[in-house]
Amino acid sequence: MLRKAGRKHMEIRVLRYFLETAREENMTRAAERLHVSQPTMSKQLKELENELGAKLFTRSNYSIKLTEAGMLLKERAEDILSLVDKTEAEFRSLEEVNSGDIYVGAPESEAMSLFAEAVRDLQQLYPRIRCNIYSGDLESVCDRLDKGLLDFAMVMSYVDLSKYNYLKVPAEDTWGLLMRKDDPIAKKGTVSVRDLKGLPLICSKQWTDQEFPQWFGRGVGDANIVATYNLAFNGSVMVKAGLGYAVVLDHLIDTGPESGLVFRPLKDVPRLQMYVIWRKYQTFTPAAEILMNMLKERFL
Repeated sequence: MLRKAGRKHMEIRVLRYFLETAREENMTRAAERLHVSQPTMSKQLKELENELGAKLFTRSNYSIKLTEAGMLLKERAEDILSLVDKTEAEFRSLEEVNSGDIYVGAPESEAMSLFAEAVRDLQQLYPRIRCNIYSGDLESVCDRLDKGLLDFAMVMSYVDLSKYNYLKVPAEDTWGLLMRKDDPIAKKGTVSVRDLKGLPLICSKQWTDQEFPQWFGRGVGDANIVATYNLAFNGSVMVKAGLGYAVVLDHLIDTGPESGLVFRPLKDVPRLQMYVIWRKYQTFTPAAEILMNMLKERFL
C-alpha cells in the first residue's frame, strides 16, 4: 500500500532520473546518460521512494527491476514528461512563428497520404517546423489527445465526434481480405461477410471490438479469429506463413506481382470515413495553427 506522501513534491528532474533508470535497468548507466553522479541519482531515487511511501525497484548485483508501484509510476512519468516537454516546446515556438514541433496521432490509413502532402507543403514554407507522428490504435491515439500530448489526430469514423472539433477528410478506406495469391478465394473479385464465416481470420484487435458486431450481427464467437495484430504489416507476415486470412484496409500492404499476396474488398461492408479531430477549446501553437489552416484549405 502507498503511504500518504509527505510535504515534498516530485520534481521533474527526479522523474527523469527514475524513468532513465527504469529504461536502462541499471543505475550506473542511467547516471552516465544523464551526466550525473551515481551516488546523487541513488540518493534522489531513495528520497522519491520515501516521498511516495513505496518501493519502486528491486535491486540485484547486475540489474534493477520495477515493482508494481514502479510500473505504475513509469506509466505516469512517461505521460507527465511528454506533456512537460511538449509544453516547453510550445513556449519556445511562441518566440518564432516559423519553427516549432507539431504532435499528431494517426492510425494506419491511406488517407495519411493527404496529410503527408500538407506537411510537405508546410515544411517548404517553414523548414524549421517539425511534425511528430504518433501511430497507434484508436483508443491510444484518442487517450493521448485527451491528455494534451497531441495537437490533433487523424481518426476513423468510430470516434464519438461530439467530444471534439473535427474536420472531415475527403478520403475513405475500404475493408477487405488479404490472402495468398495461390488461395482459391483469390479467384473472386470481391468477398462477402458470409464468405468469412469458418475461415481462419487474422484481425486487428480494434476490428474485433468495433466492426465485428456490425458485420456479423452477433458475438465474436461467430468468427474463427486465430490471431490479432496491431500493425497490418505483421498481419501480412502471418498470411504469408499460411496462418490464415487478414482483414485489413486497402493499400496498407504491398500486393504487387512479387508479393505473393492479393487483396479482395469486402463488398457488403461500409467504407470508413476519416476525420481530423482536436479538443474543444484547444489553443494551438503558431506552428500547429498554420498546419491546421492548411488542412482546412485542402479539405473544406
